[in-house]
Amino acid sequence: MPVAVALLPGCYAICRLPPDVPAPAVTGAFVSITRTAGELSVIAPEDQSPAGAVRSGGWRLLRLEGPFDLALTGILAPLATALAEAGVSLLPVGTYDTDYLLVRETQLDAALAALAGAGCTVTPAAPSSPAG
Repeated sequence: MPVAVALLPGCYAICRLPPDVPAPAVTGAFVSITRTAGELSVIAPEDQSPAGAVRSGGWRLLRLEGPFDLALTGILAPLATALAEAGVSLLPVGTYDTDYLLVRETQLDAALAALAGAGCTVTPAAPSSPAG
């Protein structure tokens, strides 16, 4: 199944905070906040990184152009395989409507080439509202 992928502007940071702290107030076209028993994980624009967080910056964001039915299977598998074969690390994030892939900015060119080789159409994302 060929997938259209949009490259979102800007760099993102993946951050870890203790599990019991309040969720930070961050904004942007894409923000993900996940709490588990062991951590509070925040993915946000780099300039919105929460104070005191362990931080990994320099990530770029790719949006799979959905929405996808939640019953569909195998959407990410060929993309993850193509990226792995190209030596590109990724962090997938799913939402109700679609999936996102974070790749290191230093590996962006290799990621885009690998996705194109897997049959994806990659385009810059159109400007969007903070709701994304």
